Amino acid sequence: MVMILSVIILLIDLNEKYSRITDNGYTVGYAIKEYFPYFLLWIVNTFSGILVFITVIFFTSQITNNTEVVAINSAGVSFNRFARPYFIVAIGIMLASLLVNHFILPWGNIKKNEFLYSIQSGGDSNEYNRDRTIAAKMSSTEYLFINSYSRKNKRGMGFHFQRFDSLNRLKYELIASDLSWSEIDTTYALYNYFERIVHEGKNDELNNGSQLKQKFAFTPDELLPEEYVAETMNSIELMNFIAREKQKGSGDINTYYVELYQRTSLPFSVLILTILALSISSEKRRGGIGLNLALGMLLAFVYIFSFEIMKRFAGSGEITPLFAVTFPNVFFAIITAWLYTRRNKM
Repeated sequence: MVMILSVIILLIDLNEKYSRITDNGYTVGYAIKEYFPYFLLWIVNTFSGILVFITVIFFTSQITNNTEVVAINSAGVSFNRFARPYFIVAIGIMLASLLVNHFILPWGNIKKNEFLYSIQSGGDSNEYNRDRTIAAKMSSTEYLFINSYSRKNKRGMGFHFQRFDSLNRLKYELIASDLSWSEIDTTYALYNYFERIVHEGKNDELNNGSQLKQKFAFTPDELLPEEYVAETMNSIELMNFIAREKQKGSGDINTYYVELYQRTSLPFSVLILTILALSISSEKRRGGIGLNLALGMLLAFVYIFSFEIMKRFAGSGEITPLFAVTFPNVFFAIITAWLYTRRNKM
């Protein structure tokens, strides 16, 4: 099922992006090497529950139609014992998916997004790489401004940082004509800087120089939030990022919480959908495999669709992110438990 989905998705996506790939100086071979492995990692991991579900439906329906399940039960093997391998494999896939979701997929998303932006509208001139203005509230008392910042070169012009006290009085100010960001030591290098420290009841302390290394709690990319920013961080980085965004009073905080919670919630769907598929397909029906697949696909897509609907509600603030990503699992877990219990008593 993974191979079938991968080939279909690869051909469709390659056909859609072919002109943009070649127009920007890349070859199909380069795209398959540098982009599609990470894109397929995202696709397969996202739809792992559906893939496992279809596989279990197809395989179990086959042995059910061949009356092998009846033979197994007649030999004294309980349905719980028959289901044990399904549980073991489903848990194994779920644990692997948890690892991928929390740590491997964010790295893959960085690679995927880099290539997508490089073919978006002509390489260096595309939306991602264009110079940006940064105006960020770093905390309740700290503000940072950069007139123009280039992601590609990691350099900017017109740096201004201010810190205020609880009474909104200026306590510290740092100005620089230029800056550069170093990913190695996570510091800002400020050039031609001017520093002002305000002392209550005393003269202000003034300093200046040609270069100053300064650390801040935020990287430039975090100060330039994009829709995809959360998906490129591993879960530890994302939790730290959410804490800082809450401190800043970000309006997109629910979106980031949804991304964090669904990294755990979606892998659990593999276990739920496996047992659901087993419960449906291990019972012999007049319609055979076709009926089992039709019924299973309907339930599976309702399950996935409910995830998307709940995420939309969470993004708009109508429901909490935790409720949004756990409700489909809880609802379908109840249905699955009922179907499994019913099948076990047969």
